[in-house]
Amino acid sequence: MLVEVRGKNGFKVTEAIENYAKDKLEKVERYFRDELDAFVVCKTYRDHHRVEVTIPTKYYTMRAEVSEDDMYAAIDLAIDKLESQIRKNKTKITRSLQKKDGVAEIFNEDIDLEALERELVRTPVKKKNIVLERMSTDEAITAMEMLGHDFFIYRDDISEKTNVVYLRNDGKYAVIETE
Repeated sequence: MLVEVRGKNGFKVTEAIENYAKDKLEKVERYFRDELDAFVVCKTYRDHHRVEVTIPTKYYTMRAEVSEDDMYAAIDLAIDKLESQIRKNKTKITRSLQKKDGVAEIFNEDIDLEALERELVRTPVKKKNIVLERMSTDEAITAMEMLGHDFFIYRDDISEKTNVVYLRNDGKYAVIETE
């Protein structure tokens, strides 16, 4: 895998950071037959570091973005997130795009994804039942902020449909409206 590591927001990429990112991306490389490019962008902010890992292929782009206090921890989490996305979506991508030439050849067939998934059985940490209350979007945002959550599910008081209000990465609010 050809890895390019760049720094932004005043972050200077050291040789140690670059080698660390390249070593960690070897975990992801085993999923692919061909040699791919990977772009790692390391950003620094006043109170945290952000790492973005992007691997473009002919048919789709895989991307993971993580913020953490430590740059090495951010790299670890971003690559783990990317690997999880690949395992989760490999079969779906291969099936849905089979009609396009070459999609099935992107992934390495030597990897037993079912065995990897059994190793990483996902179980919910907590299950919660809620009663949807009728409220406006502004009221839902207030309720979400009061709870300290980054999303809130509610029944819209005008349309009476179930909606989700959430906080975007850019600090703005967005609403998902159901049909």
